[in-house]
Amino acid sequence: MKRRTVIKQLSSVLPAALLAGRVNAAGFLAGNNGESILKGAFEPNWESLQKYKTPEWFRDAKFGIWAHWGPQCQPEAGDWYARGMYQEGSRQYKYHLEKYGHPSVFGFKDVINEWKAQNWDPEELLALYKNAGAKYFMALANHHDNFDLYNSKYQSWNSLKMGPKKDIVGGWEKAARNQGMHFGVSVHAAHAWSWMETAQRSDKSGDKAGIPYDGKITKADGKGKWWEGVDPQELYAQNHPLSQNSLDNGGIHKQWDWGNGVAVPSKEYCEKFFNRTIELINRYDPDMIYFDDTVLPLWPVSDAGLRIAAHLYNKSIKKHGSLEAVLNGKILNEQQRQCMVWDIERGQSNSIEPLPWQTDTCIGDWHYNRAVYDRHGYKSAKTVVHTLIDVVSKNGNLLLSVPVRGDGTIDSDERKVVEEIGKWMHLNSESIYGTRPWKVFGEGPAIENAAPLSAQGFNEGKGKPFTAEDIRFASKGSTLYATVLGWPDSGKVTIKSLAAGKNHQAEIKKVELLSNRQALKFERTNEGLVITFPENKPSEFYANALKIS
Repeated sequence: MKRRTVIKQLSSVLPAALLAGRVNAAGFLAGNNGESILKGAFEPNWESLQKYKTPEWFRDAKFGIWAHWGPQCQPEAGDWYARGMYQEGSRQYKYHLEKYGHPSVFGFKDVINEWKAQNWDPEELLALYKNAGAKYFMALANHHDNFDLYNSKYQSWNSLKMGPKKDIVGGWEKAARNQGMHFGVSVHAAHAWSWMETAQRSDKSGDKAGIPYDGKITKADGKGKWWEGVDPQELYAQNHPLSQNSLDNGGIHKQWDWGNGVAVPSKEYCEKFFNRTIELINRYDPDMIYFDDTVLPLWPVSDAGLRIAAHLYNKSIKKHGSLEAVLNGKILNEQQRQCMVWDIERGQSNSIEPLPWQTDTCIGDWHYNRAVYDRHGYKSAKTVVHTLIDVVSKNGNLLLSVPVRGDGTIDSDERKVVEEIGKWMHLNSESIYGTRPWKVFGEGPAIENAAPLSAQGFNEGKGKPFTAEDIRFASKGSTLYATVLGWPDSGKVTIKSLAAGKNHQAEIKKVELLSNRQALKFERTNEGLVITFPENKPSEFYANALKIS
């Protein structure tokens, strides 16, 4: 179903989802019910949001760490568990049967009850992440599972009332502020409507064939249960017909932009999402919001995302006197990239982008997966550092997820990766923080083998690995940083982009190895700037930042 067809169908279904409120005495635009948006320089439409300008703090920060942590981490069985556990025959379905029982009896709601976060120490983790060089921190506020990890008056299924009975977002925020880090939240719950449709299914074979999973149970079914008095439909949101081709487990990806036959969410559902998110902004005052959506949440079937964006920006201006908020969206057209910061998932741009952007990736699975630890399968610090350097050279930031276990800790392999990133950053961060793109982003064989973006991104790891022949550039004032992504076996590196008479016209007076401030011998020829490396390698030699004055 094409997007314009969706909008046409919705004109009779969701007329109230389009903003029709009036300005009240406090300067707020009144919503249909519940929360209101702050009036100011930004209005909830694309033309107004085009006035956005990315704040300098974000452009300078370059590196953030994300805790993509919620009840789906409790089974320690990987990403999208709350969906996969209802897919008969899948790895997560089989795992769930063995660990918890059949999903008609023990559903995702019951996984939430198992999650206690008993060893969570946000202050210790945030100190670790700051020491690794992260300038901002992102906390999961809710996932597609629809469970709010904060004090929410609009969603009974939240972490203060159930599971750990703790304010997860509040704990993360306090720790981040104590470390002097900018604080962000990621919001994913707009898609629960279609994402949780697997919970409406039943087994097709075996002794449980035909017995429905728990996706459509009601408040009345809770009598005598741990969740008595609470409506599971607040969580599952499945009192609606299935989307077209709902039994195709991969079909949801084609429907992510609320087209191609997806079940259209109700006005009530859209407005509840709006209220929950505005409350989140007002209660925790995040500097940054990441939306895991095509463009904005529920767009184009509702303008809830536009209203949220306008409120976030106006609230930031009211607090700071200037716009200091960052909003991330995916798969943006040229106009939309002017309205927010474009986010690329698990991938990188292949050129210098005219506007600041961000890549988000993870060292393992988004939700904690014990199997990755058992096989020692995390991304190495080398891979993370190379990604950061490449992204920064193209006007981007890196948001790195470090998976958190159900109990609130990270494992020993993850800690080792984070600490090693910190070692490199302590020696070389001058070439990262506060820099801007140079005339070219880099040179070397990896450029010729770069993979194109696919949908949200998904091109990381598909190109040729970086070597000492690959170099990435960044600048700060009159200083140029050239980072060599390996240690040259020959003892010399030739930077072709700095050949005599090319990009850098000024005289080069000094070249330093940034990690130890050692001045290096160099010669500028018609072939390039030939630099002689020292005989002794620094401990983290997989990326060697050169400061060229």
